[in-house]
Amino acid sequence: ETDSGHIGWGEGTPWGNTYVPAHGPGIRAGIKTIASVLIGMDSRQNERIEYVMDKELPGHPYVKSPIDMACLDIAGQAAGLSLPDLLGGRYETGTRIMSSVSSGPPDYMMEIIKKYRKMGYCGHSVKVGGSDIELDIRRIRHIEENRLEGERILYDVNRAWTRREASIVMNAVADLGVTFEQPCETTDDIKAVRAVTTSPISVDESLVSLNDMVRIAHEGIADVAGIKINRVGGLTKAKRIRDVAIAHGIQIYVMATGGSVLADAEAASLAQTIPDEFRLGCWACQDMLTVDVAPGRGPRSQHGELRIPDLPGLGFSPDESLLGKPVAVYAA
Repeated sequence: ETDSGHIGWGEGTPWGNTYVPAHGPGIRAGIKTIASVLIGMDSRQNERIEYVMDKELPGHPYVKSPIDMACLDIAGQAAGLSLPDLLGGRYETGTRIMSSVSSGPPDYMMEIIKKYRKMGYCGHSVKVGGSDIELDIRRIRHIEENRLEGERILYDVNRAWTRREASIVMNAVADLGVTFEQPCETTDDIKAVRAVTTSPISVDESLVSLNDMVRIAHEGIADVAGIKINRVGGLTKAKRIRDVAIAHGIQIYVMATGGSVLADAEAASLAQTIPDEFRLGCWACQDMLTVDVAPGRGPRSQHGELRIPDLPGLGFSPDESLLGKPVAVYAA
């Protein structure tokens, strides 16, 4: 909250504590650590706030992301600009939502894709990866045999393969020209696999900083960048990663790590600033939630796309009655 009456909203949802080096209690502890140095600052000066947060608490980008989001929400409200316009300007085309297709028998996975097709989706993030690489090969071939024209499918390994496993699977389906997301644990692993395979690669979990993006671009490690805003430290840092990727001809997926419609709006706002030829899609996990904190508000799937309305800041706020009592309050 600001003394001008503007209220900004931010969200950080690190998807449990085993996915990446982040967890919910860490966000709360980190905000407690840096709150005192932020109170009294002009929340519209997001890059100054970014600098102060990085000095006060080096690392821990996932802690700073919701604060950055809330500050940009306030800046947009104060300027009368939507987040896409505040971040450089919007493209009027909607952003394709990628469904999330869990691993299983090939026919089971196709049924999930068909369910999302009925909802208007034409983009799918298909989960593969594990010790049964022969099954992964069958999954990929079966899904590609049934892929519709214009459908975009990303095979998300989530770091599950060793270098050897990645090389075997990617070479076995090289004739299909499919894209694999984060086939191995580290950027070094992916670079090694890149040298012995020809399939397009998207980097996701190992893209954490601007320096990571610079290295990926300079060394030709990937063709696609998956920018997860909470993981990289917020929109202020994410837009720099966006710029480096575009400057090097690297296409982009923008995604929230997880969360409510607030996190989806943040991701879709950045996505809508990316030129059509570079913007591959975003992800919204609204269909996985048991509680909607902003019923009837914010961007929702429209025929498999997210569109950000031309409203100041985020353009909406959650229903505070659904959030419960504050866990902590920091004030001057």
